Order: sequence, then structure tokens, then C-alpha cells
Amino acid sequence: QVHLAESGGGLAQAGGSLRLSCGASGSNFGNYDMSWYRQAPGKERRLVARITSADIISYDDSVKGRFTISRDNALQLVSLQMNHLRPEDTAVYYCNAQLPVGGTYWGPGTPVSVSS
Repeated sequence: QVHLAESGGGLAQAGGSLRLSCGASGSNFGNYDMSWYRQAPGKERRLVARITSADIISYDDSVKGRFTISRDNALQLVSLQMNHLRPEDTAVYYCNAQLPVGGTYWGPGTPVSVSS
């Protein structure tokens, strides 16, 4: 069982920045592929950024050049630095852990609201 807890969401103005963090339990964090997803009102949950256990990083096209995902295996944290925020970035952001064996886990989510 892996428990995830996001923090850092809140309100921002367009062009501003927020940093999300996700702390994870478990003894093999370095082996998890970690991702950030978001779900806007009335829309499906979508992948925003992923960092694998091998530090391979990928982004959704809508956030490339603006968001940066990183991980600290010693602290069991994954972060999402969000710069140049846009109103369309408004969503609930979820942390996701994918284990090599044993399933996928989600955090409860943290809301981000960007005003124009």
C-alpha cells in the first residue's frame, strides 16, 4: 500500500507560478514511476507530466516549457513547478504512483485555480 499526499495548490494569477509537491509512503519510492494528472471541471483526468524510476521525463504538450517535474528519492517527494500559469491550467491536480508490480495509487488531489 502506498499513500500519497499532495500540497501546494491554491490561487494564482495568469503568468504566475505555483509549486506542487507530493509525498509518498512506502519503502521502494525509487522504483515508482511518478506522475501528475489534472482534471478540470467537466473534463476527464489527463496526464500532465511523468518521471519514471529511470528519470525519464515526459510532458503533455500543453505544459511543455512551462512546467517542470522532479523527484527526490531520499525524501520520497515528487514536485511539479508550474510557471507562466494560464487560466486553462485550472484543475484539481493529482499525484500518481505506478509500481513495477502491485498497481497504481492516487493522492486525494490539490486544487489549482488561475485567474485571468
